[in-house]
Amino acid sequence: MPSPIYPALLAAALVAACTPTASPMRMGADGRPVQVVYRIGERDVPVIQARMRDAINTVRQQSGLAPVALNVALTSAAATHARDMSIQGRPWHFGSDGSSPIDRVNRVGYVGHFLGETLSETYETEVETLTAWLDQSDTRGIILDPRAREVGFAWYQEANGKLWWVLTTGAPG
Repeated sequence: MPSPIYPALLAAALVAACTPTASPMRMGADGRPVQVVYRIGERDVPVIQARMRDAINTVRQQSGLAPVALNVALTSAAATHARDMSIQGRPWHFGSDGSSPIDRVNRVGYVGHFLGETLSETYETEVETLTAWLDQSDTRGIILDPRAREVGFAWYQEANGKLWWVLTTGAPG
């Protein structure tokens, strides 16, 4: 039996398909779909961040958990790390300067308690990425941590379309 969160994520994906960043499916000469790069523009940033927060909160609500709010400091730490992962060419939790996620949230002045970080290197949308995170017990645990009340969510997109997604979670101090 499918998980009850998937209808909510499907609904979020359908909403995502209606945004200006979505392109109609193209078919190749072989009759198979050709992947279209998911391009994110500056005007899309607040929409994508809100869509991710809302999708997370839908899943949290279905799990009986309190909602989370976007936090500027956690988002700043996530953005810094997303760009750094691109430079390093690998998705991992340590910065090129040896920093940990805790170091990064402290640097940006986050006054709460850092809880977790999840990341991805992909060409997928934020909703597809969230779905993948929810399919893994470790990243699902970060997103559904009952202590979490704040999230930071950011990404870096390379010229070829590759996305480096970072989600950080915290609890107010």
